[in-house]
Amino acid sequence: MAVAEPHTTPRRRAVRADAIRNREAIVEAAAEVLAEQGAAVDVREIARRSGVGMGTLYRHFPKKEDLVRTVLDQDFSRWAEAARQAAIDAEDPWAALTDFYRQALSGCARHRALMESFALTWTDPDAAGIPRLRAVLEELRVRAAELLRPGITADDLVLLLISLGYAAQCTDAGGPQMWQRLLRVSLDGLRAEHREPLPEG
Repeated sequence: MAVAEPHTTPRRRAVRADAIRNREAIVEAAAEVLAEQGAAVDVREIARRSGVGMGTLYRHFPKKEDLVRTVLDQDFSRWAEAARQAAIDAEDPWAALTDFYRQALSGCARHRALMESFALTWTDPDAAGIPRLRAVLEELRVRAAELLRPGITADDLVLLLISLGYAAQCTDAGGPQMWQRLLRVSLDGLRAEHREPLPEG
């Protein structure tokens, strides 16, 4: 008579399911803490909020940088896609550019670590987020080319977003209308009726 094999598969699956849940809890907690406090956050706070021990956190993310990069890549993808979709939904090219900035800056205002990452990596061609951001803004720039003042580049639009992102973080608690006013002033400066040459980049 054949001897039945030990039932080990369910246990292995349960362990894998627990590991997946732990990893998801760590990433979710890290996203909250990084948005609130920036990349200088203590990983012990992430472990506390996720409900796992430090050993479990380090098994999933041996280096803090690994966790930060995972969260920023995930959050950037969601943020950029939401902003891009808002722009796509606007048929008018100028409205598309404006809607992109409004949506993007709403995200910037709530995510400190994302803004820190932009500021540190915007000239790095290997950084995950900036090339995607530049590609979206280049698409919007080409679409609105006849409405923009001569000489505006995608890099101008990236730097404008980063600088306005810091303004959004500084003022959002006091009311988003403050950074929205600054956005209006900045976008007006991009309009084609301003013909004077821009300084060389």
